[in-house]
Amino acid sequence: MGFFSSLKKIWGSGAAPAPAAPAAPAAAAPADWQNALTLALRQAEPRLSVWLGHVLSGVTEAGPLLRERLLFLFQALGAPEAEAVKFVTEFEAWLAAMGYRTVEEFRSELQYRLALALDLEDEEDERDRLFLKLSEGLAKTREQITKRIDGLLAGNRTIDETFWEELEEILIMADVGFEAAARLMDNLRARVRKAGVTEAQGFRALLQEELAEIFKTPKRIQAVNPPEVVMMIGVNGVGKTTTIAKLAHRAKLQGRKVLIAAGDTFRAAAIEQLEIWAKRVGAGFFAKQAGADPAAVAFEAMDKAVTEGYDLLLLDTAGRLHTKTNLMEELKKIKRVLDKKHPGAPHRSVLVIDATTGQNALSQTKLFQEAVGVDEIVLTKLDGTAKGGVVVAVTLQYQVPISFVGLGEKMEDLRPFNGQDFAKALLG
Repeated sequence: MGFFSSLKKIWGSGAAPAPAAPAAPAAAAPADWQNALTLALRQAEPRLSVWLGHVLSGVTEAGPLLRERLLFLFQALGAPEAEAVKFVTEFEAWLAAMGYRTVEEFRSELQYRLALALDLEDEEDERDRLFLKLSEGLAKTREQITKRIDGLLAGNRTIDETFWEELEEILIMADVGFEAAARLMDNLRARVRKAGVTEAQGFRALLQEELAEIFKTPKRIQAVNPPEVVMMIGVNGVGKTTTIAKLAHRAKLQGRKVLIAAGDTFRAAAIEQLEIWAKRVGAGFFAKQAGADPAAVAFEAMDKAVTEGYDLLLLDTAGRLHTKTNLMEELKKIKRVLDKKHPGAPHRSVLVIDATTGQNALSQTKLFQEAVGVDEIVLTKLDGTAKGGVVVAVTLQYQVPISFVGLGEKMEDLRPFNGQDFAKALLG
């Protein structure tokens, strides 16, 4: 969407202007509500949430009034009519598919869609929303870690061996695990020595700094020979299907043409579920019959992606751990076939793990890393667990970046992972 890219440049320059007044048709003067809304938008702080608040004022549910207001917003921003209509029509189709009616049900999703479409997800407005969501999602984990650390700091005036022993126990209880806890303890001891801190009350800031440092990701080459191919891996039950749908949803809103391929051919239900999600998010879909060779699915899906001009291919794979040897050989075969068909593919192998499984997430990461390699991790169900310490464990032990975290069931609840925000949200 060319308009959205140019708008991002304007916002990014620091000169975020209020929306331009929409031109009224020569045959008719603007209605009173249009004049009032134009004035409100012009005088408003140039933040997406503020603009949306004005646009939704007096709107209680989905329907003609919502459509009219959203189209007016795009017109006020100077967007081409075709792009505005496309955005609104797709949003209405999604509302119908999800059965949402009231503004309370869909407002957050609408802002999320607008932020992605306008390329404003990194703006202060959206960062604040994400931090709040992350803080809420970490509530159970924070209960497990932060309150105990508060007790530790209150009960110890100095950082001595007793302090370190109690801290290690807290970390292990929060599913950081023995090996990762030991490594984190070594890092923290070195940081405390370097900073010359001896009083326990100065420790919290150093812990937050160390956690943020753990999640720093190295630079990597982002360019790929299009289409980009992402192989989704992980055991059954971790939320892989919905994660694929959410990633496709994000990419679609960012203007990419997405194809989802059903490579888990051993479960007919998996194929059906993925097709439903593909239709729901407006992505292309490719599948063969249940029981087909997964490598053949990958090969033919790759052919479809190339010939039909897709930007992104998301390939689902099976996750049957009870036949893990065969599964890993199957994944290796898929990688070979993809690379032969499209050199360099898959460009990313993304492992989906369930945060609620705690230490099992570590064994799954080890299994897939050794077999086919893992480029990044999506951690689901972080909002429903007290075992969020596994985020630290996985990163420390395997140095694999966490790209997204799942903070709920809605499309908007899969969000980019930010280590600094995680550390801040976890420690308060």
